[in-house]
Amino acid sequence: MTHNHAEFTVLAGAATALDLPALIASATHDGVIWKHTSDQLNLNLLRFQQGDGIPAHRNDVVDVLIMALAGTGVIRIAGESHYVGAGSILLIPCGCERAITATSAQFAYLSCHQRRGGLQPTLPGAS
Repeated sequence: MTHNHAEFTVLAGAATALDLPALIASATHDGVIWKHTSDQLNLNLLRFQQGDGIPAHRNDVVDVLIMALAGTGVIRIAGESHYVGAGSILLIPCGCERAITATSAQFAYLSCHQRRGGLQPTLPGAS
């Protein structure tokens, strides 16, 4: 059975599947470059330059799935470093301190977690 790529949609109501590499390449800023919220999920596409990323924080509410799409990065989870590149997938368990840093000129990844209000990390030393 063959499928025409154009037949598949990623998001309800979307005319075509999203071209994530094109979104990454055309981004005019770093950080969150695209996001979508469905009834059950939050999706975020992020891009960072080498040395930049998400500082150490703890999220006690949801597990987060990360899929690296471009470049390389290091994701620290509970003190352990995980080196990822395009095509890598990693689950960050709820309750663990985590940090994400780009180790190549650009690092882009898609994060996905159960829908909730704005995900505000708890940074060390914050009250």
